Amino acid sequence: MTYLDRLDSYKDDMLKTLAASISKKSVLSQPVKTEGGELLPFGRDIHEAFIHILKEGEEMGFDVVNVDNYGGHIEFRASEEIQDPEVLAISAHIDVVPEGTGWTSDPYTMVEKDGYVYGRGVADDKGPLIACLYAMKAIKEEGIIPKKTIRLVLGLDEETDKDGMYYYLDRVGQPDMGFTPDGSFPLVNGEMGILIFDLAQKFNNRPGKDELRLTRLEAGTAPNIVPRLAKAVISGSEEEYNLIRNKIDLYCAETGYNVTAKKQGISLVITAEGLAAHGAHPDLGLNAVSIIMEVLGKIEFGNEELNDFIFAYNEYIGFNYNGEKIGCGFYDENSGPLIFNIGMANINEDLASVTVNIRYPVSNTDKDVFGGIEETIRDTNIGIVKKMHESPVFFSLDNPMVEKMLKAYVDETGDTENKPEVSGGGTYAKVIDNTLAFGALFPGEEDTMHQADEKMSIESFNRMARIYARAIYSICCE
Repeated sequence: MTYLDRLDSYKDDMLKTLAASISKKSVLSQPVKTEGGELLPFGRDIHEAFIHILKEGEEMGFDVVNVDNYGGHIEFRASEEIQDPEVLAISAHIDVVPEGTGWTSDPYTMVEKDGYVYGRGVADDKGPLIACLYAMKAIKEEGIIPKKTIRLVLGLDEETDKDGMYYYLDRVGQPDMGFTPDGSFPLVNGEMGILIFDLAQKFNNRPGKDELRLTRLEAGTAPNIVPRLAKAVISGSEEEYNLIRNKIDLYCAETGYNVTAKKQGISLVITAEGLAAHGAHPDLGLNAVSIIMEVLGKIEFGNEELNDFIFAYNEYIGFNYNGEKIGCGFYDENSGPLIFNIGMANINEDLASVTVNIRYPVSNTDKDVFGGIEETIRDTNIGIVKKMHESPVFFSLDNPMVEKMLKAYVDETGDTENKPEVSGGGTYAKVIDNTLAFGALFPGEEDTMHQADEKMSIESFNRMARIYARAIYSICCE
């Protein structure tokens, strides 16, 4: 029996472990302290999911480390004969994005149907994490002693600020090399730079009580998700409401979009429905913010500053996903075009703000992006509130680690047509030295990460585990 044969014998166990992990709702929540005073920095739910995976690793006979509940790892140590061995870090994350709406089953009860498993986190990133864990187990149980230490690093807030990984690395140190199973196959040899910022405008004047008012607009749950729903609350007269309904009916007939207007108390609530998608692929979704802003652009409110903000949104953003309209439509051969997503929107009678998530080409800088935007909005009253920046990363294809990973993929799949690519995703490769994204989405597969009814093919689950086992063996054991 080879380590790959042994891995094949774990198929049922892998699914059971994945189902148990999916049942842990590992969505970021407020920090809490236990009765004993122990801090759980990302909330109780993520902590429970973290401890579950650590225990799985411990039961497999690996060394496990918990770094103050900010992160940890499961470790397969190199041969004792090797002094100061190099470390390969496989960095995956246990946290998931909020489930959102539109599911046809409980997102935290894994369902098997027609060769797929469904549940929040099956693809991003619990499934790939567990595939790597069992790949390590197969090598260990075959009696193979690695020449490099193999470390499965468990991240707890990858979907938000990655503060946990920074804390972990400060105390454990950077590995020598690594990969994160949080991208696509064959592999991702570069990641675009990422920016999160607000475009915001304060309102100095309020409309009169008898004027048509937009009292509230809300949309989105995270910067890196295309919002599926957007709601606006309007205050006015019944005559104005009827005119708005007529405009919405005409708009829906012209566009085919789903927009409704319903009376709620003395207000009119407008709801726009789009299609959620990952912020790295906004073209695969339909942004509800852009729909509702286009509708609002057909309405004259009493606040001229609000009208100006809505006009600027439709003029410089709209349904454009590459930043061209707002002055940052950059492009290079390795990356392709810049990716522009509106992830959240909040408007009240004092302030309007939209949260922007940009992924820019590896040959550009954040200064290029902000410079173009600032020039475009110079004559408006809109300002930029910077929140987060991750610089791009890039690996050449003749990098030895890249070559071994590619060989593992080709040897398992026989696929020589699909090539490595630069991704718009923001993974742990931005945080951890000498790390790139390797899997786990296969070419041609539907990407349901961050969406309702997130799914993963069971066949792909088993295949990715074999690819990871091959790569780990090649890098650490040969």
